[in-house]
Amino acid sequence: MTSASIVTYNHHLLEFEPVLRSLFASPVDVVFVIDHSDDMLDLKQELQEFAERVLGGEPELKQKAEKGFKLIYIPHENNGYGGGHNIALAEAQNLGSKYHLVVNPDVWFGPEVIPALQQYMDEHEDVGQMMPKVMYPNGQIQRLAKMLPTPLDMIGRFCLPNAFIRRRNSAYELCQSGFTKTMNVPYLSGCFMFLRMSAINEIGMFDEHFFMYAEDIDMTRRIHEKYKTLYHPRVTIYHTFTRGSRKSLRLLRIHIVNIIMYFNKWGWFRDEKRDEYNTTVKNEIRSEIRREQDEK
Repeated sequence: MTSASIVTYNHHLLEFEPVLRSLFASPVDVVFVIDHSDDMLDLKQELQEFAERVLGGEPELKQKAEKGFKLIYIPHENNGYGGGHNIALAEAQNLGSKYHLVVNPDVWFGPEVIPALQQYMDEHEDVGQMMPKVMYPNGQIQRLAKMLPTPLDMIGRFCLPNAFIRRRNSAYELCQSGFTKTMNVPYLSGCFMFLRMSAINEIGMFDEHFFMYAEDIDMTRRIHEKYKTLYHPRVTIYHTFTRGSRKSLRLLRIHIVNIIMYFNKWGWFRDEKRDEYNTTVKNEIRSEIRREQDEK
């Protein structure tokens, strides 16, 4: 069984309809919508009507509904991005899901994506998490597979001129890789986290001390300690990626507070695991580049 979850906050149905349609067209058995909104009283009814209309509109989707596909709406007080997905992960554990997808409301993708990730994980039991290639709607790549951040990597983005940190930022975002090969990296974006549930059962769910923004770094590195966490560019998804903390002082404050909490947890200037994981991924990329050059 494969399940998925979306956490919404004052989102109207039209805003996350594309990701719902993507999930309906994929081999996903249960979709949880965890709603943190204060006043979206009609969303449950709208979701039910939307699901009935879409699932009843095509023979393949109608068959899927008849086989037991479920869209489950769960309103909940706002306990953060990771906290919301933890509600769904607990439900997925109870249902016996083999895989679970944590996905943003502003993501959409084709029906080939989930089967490709499922097949890869079925064939590679040492993989605990995967993320496909992520593109902006205009087709430009989003650099969302990264090394573990240092304080300069994170805080420098807010405080230092772009010209000063461009080279360091390029290394942090693994630009040298070209994003064309599957890579085992310690930090994958929370916009699309395809998770092996047995790995989650082992390492635990999202750390709810992080309300927003750092929970994906923390989760990926914990999985990375025991499993491979792969960037897999053979399939592609699309992500609007609004960068809310660049536009809202409230979100910027939340971002900064949670990044500080992350370094308090794992270490500011001394983090031996960070150094180990980052050195390993850099060496693997350099080896791959040398191998390709030798073959030319």
